[in-house]
Parts: sequence; structure tokens; C-alpha cells
Amino acid sequence: MPHYAYLNGRYVSHDRACVHIEDRGFQFADGVYEVIACIDGRLADERGHIDRMRRSLKELKMPMPMKRENFHDAIVRLLKKNRLRNASVYIQVTRGVYKRDFPFPPKGVKQTVVITARPFDFKNNEKVKVGIKVVTVPDLRWKRRDIKTTGLIAQVLAKQAAVVKGAYEAWLVDERGFVTEGSSSNAWIVTKKGSIVTRKATSDILRGVTRTALQKVCKDLGLKIEERAFTVGEAQQAQECFTSSAVALIMPVVSVDGKKIGGGKPGPVAQKLYASYMDYVMKGKQVSWKA
Repeated sequence: MPHYAYLNGRYVSHDRACVHIEDRGFQFADGVYEVIACIDGRLADERGHIDRMRRSLKELKMPMPMKRENFHDAIVRLLKKNRLRNASVYIQVTRGVYKRDFPFPPKGVKQTVVITARPFDFKNNEKVKVGIKVVTVPDLRWKRRDIKTTGLIAQVLAKQAAVVKGAYEAWLVDERGFVTEGSSSNAWIVTKKGSIVTRKATSDILRGVTRTALQKVCKDLGLKIEERAFTVGEAQQAQECFTSSAVALIMPVVSVDGKKIGGGKPGPVAQKLYASYMDYVMKGKQVSWKA
């Protein structure tokens, strides 16, 4: 089956999709990105992701390279060309190609827009059934974590540290010993009293789009949410822990730094939230094409 990518208005063979060596995304990580889940033909929280991309671009003094509806049309056409109804959709926008120099390039330099799609089986993710292991590492990132930039080297190192220790995810810990978020997810715990806790969305963390949707799901289910920081020790003593992200969705955590959570099995709250979030997505508008 052919595999296509979107690159600056064109649909090209994925293995031939290239950008210039002086693209500022390549040389400075001067760009932003988003990842949207397409689940059974539905783009999960598409509006929230495009809204966040607009905000990230604004914070970096970049305009939106095209209108919201143009992004939608480009994504749908790419999925159709790749014959995908279950996929992770990656969008990246950079400041464009210009000679390597720190100041912004002059007006008129065209931004680079890339969209790719890869198949992902959301309904048969074995990790959801058995849970994941998490390790903690120091949070070494810059202070504007609320901007979803392509500068991800600290997250790369954290994720690799998790892999080396046989874990799936790394939770980042600040100077005071509080968990900020995961290397590619938001972090949650369920206390012994049943409260669902996640860190407040400030510049310390990324305001996850799935996190925001999950808050609505919790409210609809009548579940109590506390937005506050929690320590590694509190996480290890919690009734449950889980993560949320655009592609992994809700992932139960069964151990933190080797300490078993909930007896080492996915807990009922995380499982219920996963099912409820999937119902929430299925109620969204289905994109009109057949794979």
C-alpha cells in the first residue's frame, strides 16, 4: 500500500518527503507540533489540538500557516490517500527555511508544514489491559513547557532512561520532588479516598488536550478531580495511577520506580475512564470516507 505524507501543500511519497537542511525546525527546533488520534474514522478532539497549535505558534510569534478548515481537509485527504481509519496524525509547523542565524528571518519566508499519518490500533492496545511501568527522572526542560515545541531532547533522554530500566514511561520530577508530567503524557493518581489528582496546568506542564477532555468525562461521571502537585511518594501510595495522551489515551500505571500500584494490576478508575473516553470519541463527528 502506498504511504503518503503532506508537505507544504503537496502529497508526496513518505520515503521521499524532505525539507531543506536550513529549515529552522531542523537547526533550532524552531517549530511546534500536534498529534491527533483518528479512531474509527473520527478525529479525536481535533478542535482542541488545532486551538493548542494556534496558541503555541502565537507564543513563538508565528502565524497559523493556513486556516483551520484547510488543516482539516489536508488531514482527511491524507488519511484517505493512506486508507487509514485508525491512525496517529502528526502535524509540524516550523518558521521555515532561511540561513542559519538566531534572529527571526525576514517577513515573506514561508513556513514549513508537514503532516504524516501512521496506523495505530486503539482498540487492541495490550498495554491498556496489563498496565505500564513508570520510572522517575529529574525534569530538565525549559520553563515554557506549556508550548508544544519540537525541542524534545529532555523528553528523549527521559524516555530512553525508562526503556533502559524496562519501563514504558518516565515521570519528570521538579526540584521540590513533585511530579510534573510524563515524557509524552500527563500524570494522574487516584488517592485512597477516591480523588483523582493531576497537576494544575501552568507553564510547568503541557495542557494536554486529552487531559482536558478527560476532565469533562470525569465531571460527567461525577468523579472528583483535584488539580494540584503530588510527590513520587504519594504516587507510590496511591490507589491507582495512570497517564493520558493523544495516542496512548488513558494508560493504567502498575508500578512507579519498582513499587507496585494497586497490586500491580490496572485499576477500575483508569479502566472506566478509558471506556468512557472511547465513548466520548465515538460520539464525535465521523469523517466521511471508507478505508
